Amino acid sequence: VQLQASGGGLVQSGGSLRLSCAASGFTADYYAIAWFTQVPGKEREWVSCISRSNGNTYYADSVKGRFTISRDNAKDTVYLQMNSLKPEDTAVYYCAIRFGRCVSGSYRSYDSWGQGTQVTVSS
Repeated sequence: VQLQASGGGLVQSGGSLRLSCAASGFTADYYAIAWFTQVPGKEREWVSCISRSNGNTYYADSVKGRFTISRDNAKDTVYLQMNSLKPEDTAVYYCAIRFGRCVSGSYRSYDSWGQGTQVTVSS
């Protein structure tokens, strides 16, 4: 399994970024892809998840109304559109896959991870 995350960068507060997570190296129809954040000294925090099969989406309270997760099944790619970014959104963003349904919370529930992409929001 390979997950390739991209799209991070530096943006001013209130700005937008779109992250991408391209999945490859496996054959499955029932899986979920989630995004997590991590800052130094803290565990990875769950942000959002989308089910590949039915497109159901889930969000942490901290990003509801600002972030939108979507998928392109033909490209096996998941996107995270991040709007109204805040300095506290600054983190390394990781995508992860779970061969099952979306699960919020613990990163230990996910099976494989991408390499992370840095998002920095300046005030």
